[in-house]
Formats: sequence, C-alpha cells, structure tokens
Amino acid sequence: MKVRTRLKIAVVVACLLFGLVSVLFTVAQEPPAPKAKGGGMQFPIDPRVQMKSYLFKDGDISENLEYAVYVSTKVSKDRANPLIITLHGLGAPPQIMFGAKALELAEAGGYILVGPMGYNVRGWYGIPNTPMTGIGTPPKTANFPGPKPDSEAPPKAGPGQPGAKPKSMGSLFSDPNDPPNLRELSEKDVMNVLDIVRKEFNIDNNRIYLMGHSMGGAGTLYLGVKYSSIWAALAPIAPAAFQLSPDSLKEIPKMPILFVHGSTDELVPVSISQQWVEKAKELGMTYEYNEMPGVTHGPIIEEALPSVYNFFAKHSKTR
Repeated sequence: MKVRTRLKIAVVVACLLFGLVSVLFTVAQEPPAPKAKGGGMQFPIDPRVQMKSYLFKDGDISENLEYAVYVSTKVSKDRANPLIITLHGLGAPPQIMFGAKALELAEAGGYILVGPMGYNVRGWYGIPNTPMTGIGTPPKTANFPGPKPDSEAPPKAGPGQPGAKPKSMGSLFSDPNDPPNLRELSEKDVMNVLDIVRKEFNIDNNRIYLMGHSMGGAGTLYLGVKYSSIWAALAPIAPAAFQLSPDSLKEIPKMPILFVHGSTDELVPVSISQQWVEKAKELGMTYEYNEMPGVTHGPIIEEALPSVYNFFAKHSKTR
C-alpha cells in the first residue's frame, strides 16, 4: 500500500476513534461490554439496558443477532406506549446510543427505546451502495465510509461466527467476509426487531419514532422514506447521507423531521444536513434544524438528545 494511502487511512481512523471514544465518558462503566458483532468497538452497557437476541434467518444465514432495549418505568401493559428506534453509527454497537442522557430522557418521556444491530456495525441499514450523489463531500482524508482492511488484516469469522478479533483497525469499517447483501440484511434486521418489539409490548402505533447518528442518521433518512407509514417523526443526527438525495423528501412531504448537526463536525460535513434542510424548507415540510456550535461528530450523539426528545413529544400521527 502506498505511503499516502496509509496516511489517509490512519487519519480517518483516528477521527472516527476520537469521536467514538469521546462519548465513553457519558456511558456507565459497569458491567463490561460484550464485543460488537462484526468487529466493532466495545462500549459499556448501563445495567438498565437489556441486551436481547433473536434468530435471524435469510437464505443460508441463520444466527442470533443482538439488539438493545430500555423500558421506562412509566411503560404499562394497560396502555399504548411510545417507541423510539435508534440506529448506531459506523463501527459502533447499539449501546453507543444508550448513554446516560438517552436513558434519562426515555425514562422521563415514558418511552421504549430500542437499538437494532443492523446485522453488524457496517450494515448501512439498506442504503444502496451507489455512486456519490454530490450532496456533500466525503472527508478528504479517505474514501467514506471507511478504509479497506490492509494486507496485514487477518481472516475474519464470517456470518454465524462472531468473535474473531481484528488486528487491523480498518476491519472495523470494511470486511471482505461481509455477505454481499450486507446492506439488505441490515435493513431486514431493523424491521425484524421492530416487529418483535411491537409484539412484545403494547405500542402506540401513532407514536413510533426513528432516529440515528452518522451512518444511523443516513439510515434514518432512508428507512424513514421507505417505511414512511410507520413513523410519526424522524431525527437524523449528523447523517452520513453521502449516497442519498434530499429529493427523496418529496416522497414524505408530511413527515415531521428534526435535523441536528455539529457546526465543527470533522467527519461528516455540516453541509450535508444543510442541504436536506433547504429541501425540507422548499417543500414546506414540518421540520426543525438544530446546528450546534462547536460540537464535533462524536459528542453530537448526547448533545442532540434533548432537542430530539422535545421534537418527538410534539409530534404523533394524530396531531
């Protein structure tokens, strides 16, 4: 590999790790976290968060996939309860979306908060792997969404064999052993988990919300459009929507959307959200935009949450 290419990979990995590690200070430290499926970063799990699993089947694939659940003490079997599906970013497991602030707000609002794996930490939630649309410029340090594993990366366990520890940081973001239909499997996992939760709990079908950070923010936009009849509102946070077009908002003109982005995001340019906001404004949509001064890519996860929960509280399918 050329020296320049290696340097680019090192820089983008450093940026991603800085953003991910920065949120650790807001996450509970006990008990120790299990390894994320697909070689992702490890994060502590608050003891109030349940890590559940189910048998995922698709063609020759049959394996247990994890998902995270927090249930407010205000949730009751006797009434319909609001649900938030939260999508993690690239290289991180679901529990990154279950920090102290998230649990505090979910508890206060009486929410069930659910974080699917998205098949693995690189799933992209169904977004087609198509050429960039030109709605934003990926980081100059590397080709987004991340570097390919270098020649020193060891073989990884394939589907159904989680737990192989990568020696190369690049394998957190791209793995040659990923199934060719990884993105479709990621989408299917999200929708499977939604179905499971709707059967397990008494869910208010007028108050099902979708949010996500970075890759998960892009997934929020993609799945928000594709399954628009389900959601009461969307909240993409620093969405890495390089392969999506704001024109897709034409398909959901009545969907309430909150866009949140840090003004100093070093990984996903703030211009991404700005262009989606301009399209929402052009279409006369119900939207809000919270551009947070001085906030970078990792810390935006926690910083965005108060505005996200305030926005969701104002919107349901009945109003």
